[in-house]
Amino acid sequence: MKKVFAKKDIFTRYSGNPIITVYDIPYSANAVFNAGAIKYKNEYLLLLRVEDRQGKSHLTVARSSDGKTNWKIEKSPLIYPQPTVFIYEEFGCEDPRITYIPEDDYYYITYTAYSRYGPAVALARTKNFKKVEKMGLIYPPNNKDAVLFPEKINGRYAMLHRPVAGDIEHIWIAYSSDLIHWGNHEVVLVEKGGPWWDGFKVGAGAVPIKTPEGWLIIYHGVKMMPSGPIYRLGAALLDLENPAKVKKRCPEWLLSPQEVYERIGDVNNVVFTCGAIVEDNQIYLYYGAADSCIALAFAKIDQILSILIEGDLQVK
Repeated sequence: MKKVFAKKDIFTRYSGNPIITVYDIPYSANAVFNAGAIKYKNEYLLLLRVEDRQGKSHLTVARSSDGKTNWKIEKSPLIYPQPTVFIYEEFGCEDPRITYIPEDDYYYITYTAYSRYGPAVALARTKNFKKVEKMGLIYPPNNKDAVLFPEKINGRYAMLHRPVAGDIEHIWIAYSSDLIHWGNHEVVLVEKGGPWWDGFKVGAGAVPIKTPEGWLIIYHGVKMMPSGPIYRLGAALLDLENPAKVKKRCPEWLLSPQEVYERIGDVNNVVFTCGAIVEDNQIYLYYGAADSCIALAFAKIDQILSILIEGDLQVK
């Protein structure tokens, strides 16, 4: 069988990048990046991570009719630190992912609650992105990069997350019957070590995309260089019935920092996704660039699947 590899990044950048910068935020802020994404009432909706000028982050809604331009950004955040009510987010609310569960008719938001005790995973839910109910911590520190699958698997909610143990940062999966109590933890994807592009650590990115071949996940991988880390995006395919099983893993990255807005910022050399919107066969990938702005890139699902299926098999 012929091996298929990418000769360049599979994702094509939108020509109008970056699509949102700090100058678009209608109040005082330092940076905007790492946005959750979903289609809501025929609009493209982003839940922006906005860092204020004290260094703390909160989450603000932005809307667009075409997903590219004319973003209407709310003047106040949807989710913000309330340390007198919830001490575990006293230092900020970060890196949201949005998952709609039709059976529940709720939009669930997983995000990093950051405090003096470290980063933990919190859950919230909303029906209209105007009012939100915080449901509290679901994973204690140190844990982040949590993303909920868009449907129950074998009758249970499923979630990817990334606990930290020393220098070990793998992607795990857990299951729940009530979204609060999580168990049956298994390792899904590990960093490969050595010179690999994802050799230092890995973490979940956008909400898993269901395809006939399996759950397509777009994850971030980090390589440590003498000048510091490089964050890139790759893909893997998980079994539909048992998503702890990796069917395929692309040996090459699909998007890497190349443009100036990805290379230079508060954190250099970063492309990091928290959200993607699928329309027909096309992925709208929204990603944070250099922890300073938000950019957009496109790819065909079929093209990613062909690389995963026809390329070298790399599992766990």
